[in-house]
Amino acid sequence: MSASDRIKVGVLPWGQNVDWPTLLAVGQRADQLGFDSLWTWDHLYPIQGDWQRPIFEGYLILAGWAGVTSNATLGLMVGANTFRNPALTAKLVTTLDHMSNGRAYLGIGGAWFEREHKAYGIEFGSGFGERLDWLDEAVDLMAQMLRDGQGTARGRFYHATDVRNDPRPIQERLPILIGGDGEKKTLRLVAQYADVWNSMATDVDELKHKIEVLNRHCDTVGRDPGEIRKTAGGPLAVDPFEDTDGYLKNVERYAELGIEMINLGPVPGTPDPVGYIRRLGDQLVPKIAEID
Repeated sequence: MSASDRIKVGVLPWGQNVDWPTLLAVGQRADQLGFDSLWTWDHLYPIQGDWQRPIFEGYLILAGWAGVTSNATLGLMVGANTFRNPALTAKLVTTLDHMSNGRAYLGIGGAWFEREHKAYGIEFGSGFGERLDWLDEAVDLMAQMLRDGQGTARGRFYHATDVRNDPRPIQERLPILIGGDGEKKTLRLVAQYADVWNSMATDVDELKHKIEVLNRHCDTVGRDPGEIRKTAGGPLAVDPFEDTDGYLKNVERYAELGIEMINLGPVPGTPDPVGYIRRLGDQLVPKIAEID
């Protein structure tokens, strides 16, 4: 299959319970093995297992990887909108785009882990609905800055005025990836602003339904659904070596629905994450590439 037709494979290493030399080596090895994209979480406390274990900050992980990789795209899967002023986020991802010579993605979502917000004193809002209202205004501002070079917030939640994004990203259109499956707000935001959508649908039937909802939102805002690339991680975020044939069948069914990229990663507690990434690249990715 040509590179444009095959399913792309990303890798999402765990940023928790690992030392920096190992995490750096994981990213470097993933790039050497030919993974199309390299992602990390955006959390301040671990979200798997003991929350009192160590974890690194997302954008600095990506910056470190930018210096030791050459081909894989880099992004947060996905960024917590609550953590940073959106104008600052646009500046951060633009800087990452220059550091990586045009390989950055802006991954963004509404955020959900209340414990880390309380600990760091970050406003969590009254609920997910309010955080998605924040995200709506934030993505609007970030899209202006990334695509037009300047932006002004609507002013209800954020107050940036004629804020410049200089230098502009290296990429003519730095991709905005929105993660989530909420049918009323999240998928509407995807239809309106996203270049890429990451679904966490847990089975094929659910994914099919979410795509139908997204298509309806695209009709409402007057956008071609084909402009939005689709990625997935939900049921695929398990150890694929426990049932490789079943895993590949699942990937094939997702591909039939238009999923263009899947994301793999070491399962929590993997004792040798570098070795695990190597095993994924050597044994699994070639089989995924054969799926048409």
